[in-house]
Amino acid sequence: MAGRFAPRTHRAALPHRATPSPADAPVVSEAVTRDWTPPGPLDLRLVLGPLRRGPADPTFRALPDGSFWRATRTPAGPGTLRLGARDGRVEAAAWGPGAQWLLDQLPVLLGETDDPGAFRPRHRLLALSRHRRPGLRLLRTGLVLESLIPSILEQKVTTDEAYRAWRLLVRTYGAPAPGPGGPRFAALQLYVMPEARTWALIPSWEWHRAGVDAKRSETVLRAVRVARRLEEAAAMALPEAAARLELIPGIGPWTSAETLQRSNGAPDAVSVGDYHLPGIVGYALAGNRNADDEEMLDLLTPYAGQRHRATRLILLSGHTPSRRAPRMTPGDIAHL
Repeated sequence: MAGRFAPRTHRAALPHRATPSPADAPVVSEAVTRDWTPPGPLDLRLVLGPLRRGPADPTFRALPDGSFWRATRTPAGPGTLRLGARDGRVEAAAWGPGAQWLLDQLPVLLGETDDPGAFRPRHRLLALSRHRRPGLRLLRTGLVLESLIPSILEQKVTTDEAYRAWRLLVRTYGAPAPGPGGPRFAALQLYVMPEARTWALIPSWEWHRAGVDAKRSETVLRAVRVARRLEEAAAMALPEAAARLELIPGIGPWTSAETLQRSNGAPDAVSVGDYHLPGIVGYALAGNRNADDEEMLDLLTPYAGQRHRATRLILLSGHTPSRRAPRMTPGDIAHL
């Protein structure tokens, strides 16, 4: 695919936005429900974990009762999904215009199209990690923008900075999630992320207040102006999907991989350019905590086609090098 997407040039003024309250959320008294029995062991915490952008992510909640709540913007509109596991099956309930879409996509979201059996461990560490987590499957949301925008916000900053920016922007410009109503649901403080047009109209000073520099905010703006074309990548094979995303200036291999791991369930999408991952993989597989991207890719060669799964298993194993250097210093441009 040659050339770049042509962004739209018209921009309307975005009125002042006060942070919406969950009390303003559209209440849907009746949930749409579905039960699904997975083809094998399934650990909802492991499968859904990559969707959570920090402990206070306004689009995701994991509750002590073992249930998981997810608010998202589907092709059919906003929707809220509640998931729980019982007696080997998944019990799902959904609310809002996107409820039926969320339930129709439930098996794919939870890894029905994933093939854990395609992974052949060549290292004892990976064999043990897989054995201890039989319920790990790679999710597939089928939604690109909801993973792309937070991945852009995570470029070249600490995770705490990125999580704060995502939380502030979603709560300010997103919409309270639809749900069953009542104080228990309101207490979850769930929000649906802004639609593409709203992202495009966020003024520069609001990005600044959220601690997002011009480079990242401009990348988000370029992406949302061609949101429809980017969403098409969810149905593409990994090379074509990555090429589609990376046509946008500011989106490179790391950002496209982090996005497609979630939207496409891509088992081979490696986060090349990550600050920590090469050292973690190098330490786990070769005892070299100073490995770079080239050595990481070399070590992962036996897992071609499954390199993302291999890195997830390494991270879940807990076999990571002890920290020697000081943590990356958080920046705060909001007060500049």
